[in-house]
Amino acid sequence: MSTTLDQPTLIASAFANGEDTYQIPKLDLPKTVNPKRVLWIYAIPIALVHLAAMLAFVPYFFSWTSVIIMLVSIEIYGLGISLGYHRLLAHKSLKLPKWLEHGFAMFAACSMQDTPAKWVANHRMHHKHSDEQEDPHSPLVTFVWSHFEWLFRYNTETRSLSNLQKYARDLLEDPFYMKMEKTQIWPAIYVAHAVLYFIAGYAYGYWNTGTSAGALQFGSSLFVWGVLVRTVINWHITWSVNSLTHLFGYRNYKTNDNSRNNWLVGLFAVGEGWHNNHHADQASASVWHKWWEVDLTYVVILCLKWVGLATDVIEPRHKRLAAKAK
Repeated sequence: MSTTLDQPTLIASAFANGEDTYQIPKLDLPKTVNPKRVLWIYAIPIALVHLAAMLAFVPYFFSWTSVIIMLVSIEIYGLGISLGYHRLLAHKSLKLPKWLEHGFAMFAACSMQDTPAKWVANHRMHHKHSDEQEDPHSPLVTFVWSHFEWLFRYNTETRSLSNLQKYARDLLEDPFYMKMEKTQIWPAIYVAHAVLYFIAGYAYGYWNTGTSAGALQFGSSLFVWGVLVRTVINWHITWSVNSLTHLFGYRNYKTNDNSRNNWLVGLFAVGEGWHNNHHADQASASVWHKWWEVDLTYVVILCLKWVGLATDVIEPRHKRLAAKAK
C-alpha cells in the first residue's frame, strides 16, 4: 500500500495543525526485502534460545538467587547495548579509551545482538529513513515486523557489504571491529560467557552444599535464568524500542517520524524508551529531558566521566544552547 504523501510530510503536517496524533498509514515492506527468503542464521538461534529458556518453568532449575541475578543482569547487560552499541558506537555521543570501548563491544556481544558494525549500520539506516519504507524495522509495516520479523527475512540492503561501508565505515576502519566482522566471533563470546555463568554457579553451589548434585543444580539454574531467560528478555526489551516506542507514548518534540517516549520501555531499557527525545537530538549522550524521564545509561556515563574515563560527552541540545548563550 502506498501513500500520496511521504511519511515525514504526513507527520509534520499533523503537528503543524496542532495535532498530537495523525492517521498512521501502513507501509509496504522495504523494496529490498525478500519475504519468502528466511534468514535461518538468525531464526534458528533465536527460536532455540526461546525454547531453551522455557526450562525456567521446570522446578529443578528454579532458585531465587538465580532469579535475582537474572533481574540485575537484565539492566547490566542492557548497558552493553544502550551505552556500548548505541550511544558510544552508533552516535559517538562520548569517547572512551579504546580498551574500554572494545570491552563494551564484547560485553554487548553477550546479549547476542550481532556484530558491532552490523548493529550500528542498521541503526544508522533506521535514523536516516525512520518510519519510511526504507526503514529496516518500522512498525508502520506491522508491529510483529518491527519487533522481530525483520530479523528473519532476507534484506539485500542490510545484508550487503556496501551497506556496512556506507553506514559503519568508521567501525570497519578499526581492526578490532573488522576482525569481529570477518571472524564472526561474537557467537563464541556469547557461548563463553554462558559457560562462565554455569561454572560460577557450579562453584557456588558446591561451596554452599558440599555436594556435586547441589553444585549441578545451582549451576544449571544460573545458566537457565542468568543466561537464557535474561537473553530472551533483553532481546524483547531492545525489540520494544523498535516497535512500542514508535507506536505508543507521548512526544516532547515534533520530529519527522512517529517516535514516542514510552515510560515502560524507558524503565526496562535503561533509558532507551525516551525515544522521541533521542530522535529529536540523536547526538546527545542523554535522553533525560523531563525530571521523570530517568536515564540510567546517562547516569553510568556521568560516573565514567567523573572517574575520568568518559570524555567529550555530548549534552542535550537545550543544555548546549544554554551554555553557548552564556
